[in-house]
Amino acid sequence: MLIIERFDNGARFYPDNPAFIDIGPGGTTLTYGEALPITHRIAAAIHDNGYDESSHIGILAPNSTIAFVTLLGLFRAGAVWLPINPRNPVPANAELLEAFDGELLFYHSSLEEAAKALVEQTPGLKEAVCIDNQGSYGTNLEDWWQDAPDQFATPPATADGLFAIFPTGGTTGKPKGVMINHLAVDTLFNNFYSHFNYYDDTCHLVVAPMTHTAGITGCMHFARGGANVLMAAPSPEAICQAIQEYGVTHLFLPPTLLYMLLALPNVRDYDYSSLQHFLIGAAPTSLDKLKEALAVFGPVMTEAFGQTEAPASVTLKAPWDYMDSDGVIDDKRLQSIGRPAVNNTVAILDDDGNEVERGVAGEICIKGDLLTPGYYKNPEATAEVRRSGWHLTGDIGVMDGDGFLTIVDRKKDMIITGGFNVFPNEVEQVLSSHPAVLDCAVIGVPDEKWGESVKGVVQLKPDMECSEEDLIGLCKRELGSVKAPKSIVFSEDLPRSAAGKVLKTEIRKPYWKDQARGIN
Repeated sequence: MLIIERFDNGARFYPDNPAFIDIGPGGTTLTYGEALPITHRIAAAIHDNGYDESSHIGILAPNSTIAFVTLLGLFRAGAVWLPINPRNPVPANAELLEAFDGELLFYHSSLEEAAKALVEQTPGLKEAVCIDNQGSYGTNLEDWWQDAPDQFATPPATADGLFAIFPTGGTTGKPKGVMINHLAVDTLFNNFYSHFNYYDDTCHLVVAPMTHTAGITGCMHFARGGANVLMAAPSPEAICQAIQEYGVTHLFLPPTLLYMLLALPNVRDYDYSSLQHFLIGAAPTSLDKLKEALAVFGPVMTEAFGQTEAPASVTLKAPWDYMDSDGVIDDKRLQSIGRPAVNNTVAILDDDGNEVERGVAGEICIKGDLLTPGYYKNPEATAEVRRSGWHLTGDIGVMDGDGFLTIVDRKKDMIITGGFNVFPNEVEQVLSSHPAVLDCAVIGVPDEKWGESVKGVVQLKPDMECSEEDLIGLCKRELGSVKAPKSIVFSEDLPRSAAGKVLKTEIRKPYWKDQARGIN
């Protein structure tokens, strides 16, 4: 089933339910019935202006009602979505639009200068359309759709038809374009519906950029007429306020934002009783921070592990997966990333492609309908991550006897020091357990004696202090001298991608710029 068909079902059965709500003064609220004809007009205008289901179309906008409705119009037109994150610098977005053959750009007036620069820097873009009708560049949407009908029949779509081209996270190098087909998206939805609660009266808070997981997970609420509350400029305290004010049942955050919430002095002053699924993803999460989150938000912490190449649901972990009938937490299951989603085949393989025994570390690999076709115009890169029908995630994990999988680390992040393998995530878990630590990253740096030595880069919570000696001593007590960092540096803020992932590539650069290892 297509996403637009799920929205149409929501409009058919819940026309008076609020579908989209903008937070803030003058914010727009649209019911399903009100949003429906707008999506038809946008789709019709796309085709009337010379584009079709083969066209690649970008949307540059903050989280907003009009951006979400425009996205649905694009889906109804059957065109290929190019997610353009407004938090990226313009040259990076221009490079993606050019590489992915972007033809049309929808933009919000608050990003007009960026939109103008994108068109100037992307020769393939034919025009720009301002979706909130406040733009002075290009054409305003109401003028662009002036003669379009308010009914449009979505072109037939096949399971292998192209839905979107998503850039990879870019945490280990230059992003590639992942071709996502309709079958992969439908499998993602079915995985979530099988594992989590999506009943009536859900309310989803869209905090992370719609171009990331937050947009797709928001579409999962259409089937039962759920609301999407959109936050354009999130802050930790505003998120807590929104959960209480709107009765939020579902939200997705990367670990970084979760840590910022937990660092708020007044985080426990709000009412979180409406929450059902507080979804964490995009990067490994500290076990101590997860336990703290359970104490603050209740037994609602939820986790999804996936990649752009196998979107968001390789494994899933619901609140009931790590709590027994008496409400006692199983630490090992809490630290895991859950079990393989029901529509996937997931295995831990060694370097020769053989499945390892339970409890033994190896590469997490997946096959099934969740897999995307590969990288856009890059068959060589596609071949590198595919073997005998398996997709090689590049993540090292261990699966227990019940199928629960725990990530050890990224394969490329492993540090070899004095002949011993050290996985940074293990050290990061210990550093994060210190009460003064907000976030951290562990990398290997050149060392004449050991080849590589373990180095920690630590961001402290506001107004809190600790010393390098304190943190190294903590790691030595918990992990031993080999795995403990040889040095710690403190940073006011760690470099992050637009989706909130810590960019170890950037952290390594000063240390490896003249070394053979280089940056992948």
